[in-house]
Amino acid sequence: MTSPTPPPPYLPPPPPPPFGPAGHARRRSRRGLVAAGVAGGVLLVGTGAATTAVALQVLDRDGAASAGTSLVPSTTAQDGAGGRPDTGTLPRLTPYGRGQDAGSETASDASAEQSTGIVQITSTLTNGTGAGTGLVLDADGTIVTNHHVVDGATRIEVTVVSTGQAYRATYVGGDAVTDVAVLQLEGASGLTPVDLSDDAAQVGDQITAVGDAGGDGGSLTAAPGTVSALGQDITVQETDGSSTKLTDLIRMDAYVVPGDSGGAVLDDQGDVVGMNVAASSGSREVTGYAIPIATVESVVDRIEAGDESGDIELGYSGYLGVGLDPSASSALVAQVIDDTAAEEAGLAVGDTITAVDGDTVGTADALRSAIAAHDPGDRVTITWTTSGGSTRSATVTLGEGPVS
Repeated sequence: MTSPTPPPPYLPPPPPPPFGPAGHARRRSRRGLVAAGVAGGVLLVGTGAATTAVALQVLDRDGAASAGTSLVPSTTAQDGAGGRPDTGTLPRLTPYGRGQDAGSETASDASAEQSTGIVQITSTLTNGTGAGTGLVLDADGTIVTNHHVVDGATRIEVTVVSTGQAYRATYVGGDAVTDVAVLQLEGASGLTPVDLSDDAAQVGDQITAVGDAGGDGGSLTAAPGTVSALGQDITVQETDGSSTKLTDLIRMDAYVVPGDSGGAVLDDQGDVVGMNVAASSGSREVTGYAIPIATVESVVDRIEAGDESGDIELGYSGYLGVGLDPSASSALVAQVIDDTAAEEAGLAVGDTITAVDGDTVGTADALRSAIAAHDPGDRVTITWTTSGGSTRSATVTLGEGPVS
């Protein structure tokens, strides 16, 4: 099956974030805990607002590839000129209810109740903007969304749908493997959070996927559906050749489209049982995927506790401000970003960075690791060889790196 043309890749940028207040009292329904069952195999779709366009592969539990359903990100992005990708080129991922033979394309504007505690997220990227959805966790503005929604963001703006109030947000931390990120709204108070369910989703449950479909910042969209499987594992192949595996997802027959990433999956009582993360394309029937809310909460709790073990990363890392030539075996500078430490140092295209604080960096990966080990504001000494062969050195203050 032919894969759709993906939207523009997502990128990198950031600023250091304050932790959200500890001990958040999250609203939860008062129903008993029900363990979710585990089912085998599934489809996948990478999602991302600031995300790299991806081609996806469906794997079963044993890692064997199954039918070639193509997948696309469930967030949207704009290019530098402000243009959005033509979603008409993505199979079945057209605006809700438009066109003929809509088939399973069933959705409508979300009600005020369904919109409570939902936010729209705009990420400013180095090459444009991205859009996605998020959930309010407490009155003071702790937000959870997909990591790919803010990956590469230099600036994050969040609008609370129920009030229309817009806030600047900082990145507290995230887990790119689980695809969960926590944001903190600046100056927020008195917000109404979502209700988190104590019951795990079960196969056959009626659900509604809510999000900013199309990423247009208008009314949220509510797509009704049914939980079709649990414990689903999907592998996302990214444009740079790397792959990411998302595990233990909820699969649902619901019309999830770009822009819905980070949105709510509501049960029949209006409580959140999952967070949208991916959707399939390439066939008439759209299949959505969501992260179980228990998994989301677990990651949020670790981030708020400052637990940086495993795949959790907190805040922003230092930022030098160079683009490196991927075809070079050394740290060869291919771009110098304006108003960054690299420009301050006097680095130029064609230079090769050889050391950080006197420690040799022989490759691009070594340089990235050396810079990532520092915080924004740290002073470091960069040594490089110019394109003319001379050696130079400068001590600079690192900026705030992109969300990564």
